[in-house]
Amino acid sequence: MTKAERCRSRALLMAAGCVALGLAISSRPAAAQGSRSVLPADLAVDEDPPSELRDVIGRFAADEAALRRYDRFDASEGGRERMRKLLEASRRDLDEVDFDRLSLDGRVDALLFKNMLVYELRMIDREAKRDAAARLLTPFAGTVEGLEEARLRLEPLDARKAAETLAAIAKQVDALRKQVEEGKTQELKAIKKTDAIRASRRVEGLRSTLRHWAEFYDGYDPLFSWWTKAPNKLADQALERYAKAVGSKLGGLREGDRDTIVGDPIGRDALLVELEHEMIPYTPEELIAIAEREFAWCEAEMKKASNAMGCGDDWKKALERLKNKHVEPGKQPELIRDLARESIAFLDARDLVTIPALCRQTWRMEMMSPEMQRVTPFFTGGEVISVSYPTDSMTQEEKLMTMRGNNIHFSRATVHHEVIPGHHLQLYMSARHKTHRRIFRTPFLVEGWALYWELLLWDLDFPRSPEDRVGMLFWRMHRCARIIFSLSFHLEKMTPEQAIDFLVERVGHERSNATGEVRRSFNGSYPPLYQCAYMLGGMQLYALRKELVESGKMTNKQFHDAVLRQGPIPIEMVRANLGGSAPTREFRAIWKFRGDVKPTSAAVAVPQRAAGEAEKPKAEFRDRVE
Repeated sequence: MTKAERCRSRALLMAAGCVALGLAISSRPAAAQGSRSVLPADLAVDEDPPSELRDVIGRFAADEAALRRYDRFDASEGGRERMRKLLEASRRDLDEVDFDRLSLDGRVDALLFKNMLVYELRMIDREAKRDAAARLLTPFAGTVEGLEEARLRLEPLDARKAAETLAAIAKQVDALRKQVEEGKTQELKAIKKTDAIRASRRVEGLRSTLRHWAEFYDGYDPLFSWWTKAPNKLADQALERYAKAVGSKLGGLREGDRDTIVGDPIGRDALLVELEHEMIPYTPEELIAIAEREFAWCEAEMKKASNAMGCGDDWKKALERLKNKHVEPGKQPELIRDLARESIAFLDARDLVTIPALCRQTWRMEMMSPEMQRVTPFFTGGEVISVSYPTDSMTQEEKLMTMRGNNIHFSRATVHHEVIPGHHLQLYMSARHKTHRRIFRTPFLVEGWALYWELLLWDLDFPRSPEDRVGMLFWRMHRCARIIFSLSFHLEKMTPEQAIDFLVERVGHERSNATGEVRRSFNGSYPPLYQCAYMLGGMQLYALRKELVESGKMTNKQFHDAVLRQGPIPIEMVRANLGGSAPTREFRAIWKFRGDVKPTSAAVAVPQRAAGEAEKPKAEFRDRVE
C-alpha cells in the first residue's frame, strides 16, 4: 500500500468512526441526550451554543495577523495607519451589533472585543508619542521605509535612482553620527537615555528592513546588483556605526555591553491604562499594598517553617540549607519527571480537575541553553518544560548558583505550575475550547491559573515537610516581590539595580538569578504588568473559587474544568461567564477581589545604598557568558 493509499484509508476509518460515534449518541435515550454531556470527559465539547461573535472575532484575528505579516519590521507610519484603519472599522462594526439580543457568551465576547480594540488604538497613539524623541535621531527612517513600502506595492524599481537614495542615506547618517559623537548640539544633549536606546534599536530595525529590501532584488535583477552593491554596503555600515554611537554616547551603553539592564518605565498614567485593559480596578499603589501585605504573611509563615527546621526565626538560614539540597549534574530531568508525576497523582486522588489522556501523555522536556539561562534562570513550561541546570561550558560559580537556584524543594514548588495542572493542561484546553478567545490572551489568566494552584495546593497540604513549605513560600514571596519591583520601576521609584538588590536581600535569591529575573522583566519582551499578573491573577481565581465552590454552587472539579474552557481572558469576564449574570453594554470592571485595599506605609523596605557607597560588584561570570 502506497503512502497516499494509507492516508486515504486512515481518513475513511476516521470518518467511519465519527459516523459511528454520531449514531451512538443519537441512539441514546432522550433523557441521556438531555444531560449536560453524553461524551467522556476527554472528548467533551463546549456545551453552550457558540457565541454570535465567534466568526467575527476570528475574521478580525486573521485580518490583523495578515497586516502584521505585511508590515513585518518596525512599526512604520504607514503600518500604523493601516492598523488604525482596521481597528477603527472593526470598532464601528461592533457598535452596530444589537448587544441586548446577544447570549451571555456573545455579550462577554462583545465586551472583550471592544476592550481590545480600544486598547490597541491607545497603544498606537502611545507608541507614536514615545517614538517622537527617537524620530529626532532617525530623520532618515522614512526614506528607508519608503523603499520597502514601494516594494510591497510592487512598484517598478529604478536601480540607478535606488543607488542614489542609498548613497544619500549613508551620507546623512554619517553626518548625524558626527554630531552625536561631538555632542555639541543642545537638542541632542536634552535627549533621555531611554529615548536614545530606543532610537538605537530603531536604527538596527531599519538595517533589517534595508537588508530584506535588497535581498529581494539582489541577484535576480542584474541592474540592481550592478548599481546598488557598493552604496548599499556603505548605507548598512553607516547605520551600524550610528546605532552604536547613539547607544553609547547618548544612551550610556558600552560597546558590546550585554550586562547592563536598560528599562523603559512607562509612568503612572500608562499603568492605569494597562490596568483598565486587564480589568483590574485598582491603582498601582493599591496593588503594591496588596503585595506588601502578602509578603508580610509569607515572612511570618517562613519563620514558622524555619523554626520547625531548627533554624529559629532566621528563615534565610533555612533557605540556605535548602539551596544545598540539589541533585547531581545530569539528574535534574529525573527529578522533574518524578515531581510532575507526583503532582498529577495528588490531583487524581482528590478529583480536582479533568486531565485528558493525551494531555498526560504529550508533555515533554528540553534542557535550557546557557544563553537562555541568562534571562530565564529557572525552568519554563507548557507542553515542553525547559529545564534550567548547569552545563559543562559554565564556570564553577555559574554551575553552583544554577544548582542552588533550582534545588529539590524549589523545584517541587513549581513543577506543577509549569506542567499539570499548570501551563501544559491550560494550553492544551485553550487550544480546544473557545479558541477564538485566544486573541484576548492575558497573563492574569495565563500566569494567574498556574499561580492559583500554588495557593490552592498550599491549602490542601501539598507541602509534606517544613522544607517543602519553605520552598513554596520562597516562590510566593518572589511573586509578591515581582509586583513591588515591577510597578515601582514603572512608577520611576526603583532602578533595575535596586530591584536586583531587593530580590537578593529581601527574597533570598542568588545574585545571578536575581539579575536574570530583572533583565527578563525589563528587556522589552514582556508587557509592563506581566510580572504582576502571576500573584494578582492567582488571587483573583482564588477569590472566584471562594464565591463558587465554597458557597456550594460548584465542586472543585466543575470549577476548574469550567475555567479552563473559558479561554485566556480577563478573570472578571470569567466571573461574568461562570456567574451567569449577563453584563450590560456599559460594563466596567469593579470587582474588588481583595476588598477595599488602601496603600499603606511600605511593609517591605527597598534596599537603599548609603550616600557614596560603592555599587555591589556584579558576579564575574556574567562577563564571560557567551
